[in-house]
Amino acid sequence: MPRVVDAEFSVPISFSPVDQIMDIARGAEAAGFDRIVLPDSLFHPRRQDEDYPYTPDGSRMWDADTQWVEPLVASAAMGGATSRIRFCPQVLKVGPRNPLLLTRQVASVALLTGNRLDLGVGIGWDPNEFEWCGAPFKGRGKRTDESLAIVREALRGEWMEFHGEHFDFDELIFTPAPSEQVPFYVGGHTEIALKRAARVGQGWTSAMMGYDEIVTTVRRLGELLEADGRSLADRGDGKPFAIQVVCLDRFGTRGFTELAEAGVTDIIVMPWMIDGHGFDCSTQQKLDSIAAFGEKYGLGS
Repeated sequence: MPRVVDAEFSVPISFSPVDQIMDIARGAEAAGFDRIVLPDSLFHPRRQDEDYPYTPDGSRMWDADTQWVEPLVASAAMGGATSRIRFCPQVLKVGPRNPLLLTRQVASVALLTGNRLDLGVGIGWDPNEFEWCGAPFKGRGKRTDESLAIVREALRGEWMEFHGEHFDFDELIFTPAPSEQVPFYVGGHTEIALKRAARVGQGWTSAMMGYDEIVTTVRRLGELLEADGRSLADRGDGKPFAIQVVCLDRFGTRGFTELAEAGVTDIIVMPWMIDGHGFDCSTQQKLDSIAAFGEKYGLGS
């Protein structure tokens, strides 16, 4: 049976207990899913000093009891239990992290998984995650831009140096380097974030969005890519620019087809939520929903 929808499908491990995620990865691969997406949280401050940008009232969607794993560590672990499925932090908060340490981690995951890493990247929104990790919140956009430039260049496995506003070092090299380029999926909904995606990304990834907003965003990304000499059809290496989304109002064959026709290449779904089981359902319920979704949409073809 061919795929019912001309798009990739990804499964998130968000809000799943740590003891479920390895089974989810194996089950998603067996069902034909293309990718596991992994959320990122460095820690949970008791006091919230900044609005969360992806909810209407600025509140966090999680609480202190929500379980998290470091997404690159988890990608390496799940990579050892699978052979085909890809992994994408969605998104890794680059701003608070040191780019040299991050380069080593990214290279290691790419090497250990056989180039199955898509690096979803964002700035980060919580001042505490910056300040308490020793990074300034002010100037975080420029700091992230420098970090991404460093990681991209260092992953080539060649001698490089960098002299910027936030980072300054002489010649160094990372070996071994991945044998394939690690794609950057740049997150964020603002114009600045979209420009960053068009400038340095091989893809763009969304938080929760409605269909109409997705259509508008994809159109804008196409304009920005063309201004940079690329396009949605060819990101510069002969492959389409990835559009990875969490859509709030398009489901089923018709809805997923509408997303694909709008230019979406990767649809993030929680099959157990679609089946009405809730975040806290059992591992077996999640695996059954994953398998049923894969069969319904021909993902294993």
